[in-house]
Amino acid sequence: MLTKTPHLFDEATAITAGDSRWQGRTSPDYWAFVGPFGGCTAATILRALMQHPQRAGDPLALTVNYCAPIAEGTFDLDLRLVKANRSSQHWSVEMTQGRGEVATLATAVFAERRPSWSHQPGEFPGATPFEQTLPYPKLAMTWANQYDFRFVEGDPKLGSGAAKAPLSAYSKMWIADRVPRKVDALSLMSMSDAFFGRVFHARRELVPFGTVSLTTYFHVDAADLEEEDTTRLLAVADARIFHKSYGDQHGELWSPAGRVLATTTQIAYFKA
Repeated sequence: MLTKTPHLFDEATAITAGDSRWQGRTSPDYWAFVGPFGGCTAATILRALMQHPQRAGDPLALTVNYCAPIAEGTFDLDLRLVKANRSSQHWSVEMTQGRGEVATLATAVFAERRPSWSHQPGEFPGATPFEQTLPYPKLAMTWANQYDFRFVEGDPKLGSGAAKAPLSAYSKMWIADRVPRKVDALSLMSMSDAFFGRVFHARRELVPFGTVSLTTYFHVDAADLEEEDTTRLLAVADARIFHKSYGDQHGELWSPAGRVLATTTQIAYFKA
């Protein structure tokens, strides 16, 4: 059953509107290695944009550049509508802390989706049912324990010792909020960053890691997500290269019915 009380995710991404700046606060429930989970930060930015009185349309793309570590506590969001036309809006968002230093810089596109020709050449990856797939053990990072990960392929087997030679960075898994929550644009944004670092899969060990830049493309609007009516997604991700401290990642988020909901790509730092 869906939770009837405020969900931890909604509490963690809550924002307060102000005259010129909006304010939020980091959540200990969505904490990573040295700062908040990047997906939660991105979802918080998206929530602010979606609640802005000038916003029109649904999210089409969001790019988040993590410029500096985000400290525990409050932060400010400066939202600016850069350009708008009949069918789309372009926004920029700066997250600042302390003396006004920028911690995160984001750009977003919102669009009015209208009926048109539709075709999905991408093929549904397919998987054993969610209920028949074992859940991944809990981890030390609190954000990861807010999700129910169920690996179909590419279980990273962390803690089993570093791989002697690089292994596949590919993974396929079911992902859902551990306390069920219907998938909407906000959770879709957060889940697009919920893949484990590809370097963890390739090396079979945890190494210092952090997302530098993340872009997520939304292929559905609010009405489409309402139609899908799901609390879980099938997620696949892979990498193409790890070189001189940086590695890429590209991922897909699918509904259980076989519809691609979002695609994502990122560049991340690692130390190994």
